[in-house]
Amino acid sequence: MDRAERRRRWSEADQCRILAAAFAPGATVTAVARQYDVATSLIYKWRRTVRARETGFAEVVVAPDEPFAVSRQAASPAVIELEVAGKVRLRIPLTTPPTLAAAMVKALGVS
Repeated sequence: MDRAERRRRWSEADQCRILAAAFAPGATVTAVARQYDVATSLIYKWRRTVRARETGFAEVVVAPDEPFAVSRQAASPAVIELEVAGKVRLRIPLTTPPTLAAAMVKALGVS
C-alpha cells in the first residue's frame, strides 16, 4: 500500500468549533479528537495559535504631553482612546484583540 494520504484543511470556523468542543466543561480533548477524526496534538497546536494571536503585543507610542484637543485631531479614527485622570492617555487600535485591549486597560488600573 503505497498511496499517499491527503491532508485535510480545516477552516478557521471548524477549528474554533472543535476547540470550543474540546475545552468545554466536562469534555476531553481525546474524545473530541476521535469524534472529528483529528489528532489531539493538532487541537493543542490550534489552541496555542489562537492564544498567541490573542495575547500578542500591541504597538505602543510614547508621545510628548500635548493638549487633548490637538492630539484628538491627530488620532486615527480607527482607534479607541482612553484618558485616565487627565494624566495617562491610552490609544488602542480597533484591530487589537479584545483580550489584549482588556489587559492593557487592566494594567493601567482602570476598572
